[in-house]
Amino acid sequence: MIETEPLVAAAGLVKHFPVRRGLFGRVSGLVRAVDGVDVRIAAGETLGVVGESGCGKSTLGRMVLRLIEPTAGSIVFDGQDIGTLGAGALRAQRRAMQIIFQDPYSSLNPRMTVGQTLAEPLRLHGLHRGREGERVTELLHTVGLAPEHALRYPHEFSGGQRQRIGIARALAVEPKLIVCDEAVSALDVSVQAQVVNLLQDLQRRFGLAYIFIAHDLAVVKHIATRVAVMYLGRIVETADKEALFANPRHPYTQALLAAIPRPEPSARRERPVLGGDVPSPLNPPPGCHFHTRCPHAQPVCSQTAPLLEGTGDGHFAACHFWREIQSHAATEQPIAFAPARRRLERLQSAFVASDPVPTP
Repeated sequence: MIETEPLVAAAGLVKHFPVRRGLFGRVSGLVRAVDGVDVRIAAGETLGVVGESGCGKSTLGRMVLRLIEPTAGSIVFDGQDIGTLGAGALRAQRRAMQIIFQDPYSSLNPRMTVGQTLAEPLRLHGLHRGREGERVTELLHTVGLAPEHALRYPHEFSGGQRQRIGIARALAVEPKLIVCDEAVSALDVSVQAQVVNLLQDLQRRFGLAYIFIAHDLAVVKHIATRVAVMYLGRIVETADKEALFANPRHPYTQALLAAIPRPEPSARRERPVLGGDVPSPLNPPPGCHFHTRCPHAQPVCSQTAPLLEGTGDGHFAACHFWREIQSHAATEQPIAFAPARRRLERLQSAFVASDPVPTP
């Protein structure tokens, strides 16, 4: 098979936010939000990025778009090093890179109608001149909304409809990559399924690539092609979706997967123990950042940071002892409590039952 150049190739991405204190704003520390991350995404692929809150997922996604300037590292998008682009050239390049935000209400201007919101990026990039109205109608139909919705304001829509408007706005400039930053986490379960199915349908139609950032592993399993697991600013494991869910190698990934509620009442599993709290990104532990909570930690873990290594099958893990502890991936967890179990059952059935582009 001939390998093609990836759509996105980011190497050594670092983002440190200075913490300033005192009257003169002196720098007293650095928040290490992203601490040396490599990302490669092919055209038409979905990279799911998962991890606990504060692990750097959103910062990584926004750095790829250069909405946040990296402290170090390079970002090549569609063969162009966007880190070297000036403001004008970057603005033109951003036509191919869009983002869908978590909160579908705060991301829309409440003083603009939906039609004005969708026409704005067309004017900014000089697209569809003289036929903006036709393009707005086309976009609304594409995301399952009616043409008359163009005359309404954001507060007149439900959360799911507002997120569809955000998706339509991202599609307006015909991008190649969309960063979905917790794009469904604020929605009800059944609406999540509808929006995820819509995103998949749009990907098939337009060849889009996604960076899908989420907490919900059930959603990531449904939409992602590959998954990257982040912990305290670093990627600790990455693999194809099937391989990662079936055979996780890093103990942190094993713990995340073991915490997923399971609908089968008879499925009893022993959850891997995670001791202690999440360390502060202001002062992350030396060596492997996860060693303070890892049930398999050895002295070398606190001294040397493990490399993200693979075995030639596209599965990579940053753990000194993943081979020795791999058998722990199959351990069982206790029955999930009833509300979580019911939520997972609704989510799984909704993915199957929902239409990719439901009628409004």
